[in-house]
Amino acid sequence: MDTPMPSSLAATPTPLRNLDQLPGPRAWPFFGNLLQMRPARIHLDMERWSQRYGTLFRVRIARTPVLVLADHDTINTVLRNRPDGFERAEVTRIVSDELGGLPGVFLAEGTAWRNQRRMVMAGFAPHAIKAYFPSLVKVALRLQTRWRGAAAANRPIELLDDLKRYTVDIIAGLAFGTEVNTIDGGEDVIQRHLDIIMLGVARRSVAPFPRWRYLKLPGDYRLERSVAALREAIHNLIAAARQRMEADPSRRAHPPNLLEAMIAAADEGDSGVDDIAVAGNVSTMLLAGEDTTSNSLAWLLYLLRRNPAALARAREEVRALAPDTSAFTIEQMDSLDFLDACVHESMRLKPVAPFLPVQALRDTVIGDVNVPKGTHIWCIMRHDSVDETKVPQAQEFDPERWLRPDDSTMVKRLTQPFGAGLRTCPGRYLALLEIKIAAAMLLSTFELESVDTPDGAEARETMGFVMSPHGLTMRLRPSE
Repeated sequence: MDTPMPSSLAATPTPLRNLDQLPGPRAWPFFGNLLQMRPARIHLDMERWSQRYGTLFRVRIARTPVLVLADHDTINTVLRNRPDGFERAEVTRIVSDELGGLPGVFLAEGTAWRNQRRMVMAGFAPHAIKAYFPSLVKVALRLQTRWRGAAAANRPIELLDDLKRYTVDIIAGLAFGTEVNTIDGGEDVIQRHLDIIMLGVARRSVAPFPRWRYLKLPGDYRLERSVAALREAIHNLIAAARQRMEADPSRRAHPPNLLEAMIAAADEGDSGVDDIAVAGNVSTMLLAGEDTTSNSLAWLLYLLRRNPAALARAREEVRALAPDTSAFTIEQMDSLDFLDACVHESMRLKPVAPFLPVQALRDTVIGDVNVPKGTHIWCIMRHDSVDETKVPQAQEFDPERWLRPDDSTMVKRLTQPFGAGLRTCPGRYLALLEIKIAAAMLLSTFELESVDTPDGAEARETMGFVMSPHGLTMRLRPSE
């Protein structure tokens, strides 16, 4: 698609349509389409409607019209027109502000976003992550020990719970330079509050009416206490990091963790960033990093178990190239091409962010539709990537498609699990490395006997902060 003029996202046809002229499900008075949506399955409702009404349709959230996009090229153009033409949906920022949330790069816009992005990217640069690699392996070894105990006892593993412990321990260690060990049963004040905050923000962001502004229930007070506790803990960690940097000036030149790297970047004369922004980005990384990576890992293991041939090939590759977790290297992880393909194929079929809401910053045109400033737009991220007319055998788990040059180019274009444009997820490299380390550890050490749902049926997709598999348990046995 050609790069459009700033005021339009497509060559302008005539005549143009308005939002109310678009097809879409029938809206009810006052409620709009809310009564037809299931909060925990809202992404599936949107995908179902896209099959009926096409790749450009409208819904109503109460009285608010929403433009829904499902065509990959149109979505890609919208995402690449951020932050100048579009921003994150305002409701997320409003919910965060109401809770006294700390501003971070996830919610920042304009100049503030550019300043914070530079600081965050310094901490997430591949060389910084590579320096932290031994700590990633150390956390994976703790998880290996925990799973060995479960395998020896033939005990089912609550998969998502354990994977969240793994990602929290990595993120907290990387962010703060302090060891957090939730895998071995330890508890950290930050980790205690993450799930409460993520669930609360997700529910408030899709609520049709801000009931909590007028009537607070016990859950609302619990959410506010968790936000306050998170703020206090992060401010204490920043103060401690500054003390370490003052005592040892070399830490400023070569920061050993993300927090100190962000502080050093923020202290540069023209950074435009202060400690509040540093704290906001630490909390953002924790909130986003725990759920996205742990759920992506859970979906990967679920799909591998359901595809024995791919599982066997991934296991053979790992045992040939990276057989010993304690000796893992960056180079070994980079050499696991088939496992990498499995990761990307899993994210194609089960993206943890299956839809992305944005908002127009100015009057524009999308396709043949007039889009007024302030219009809410929902991008359905899993449409073309699972369309049989665009991807051969699109519903099948076929990692090999990522290794065939022609197919790989096509699916990379259609699959965007980390977004697109300038606002692509800055933690992409770390997330992929976390996933490959944990998967390689499992494949080198265990036989994956089962990954089951509570009722033995297909894993149910549940939408909260991200899209999760509901209630997966895993059974392992030691490799012979």
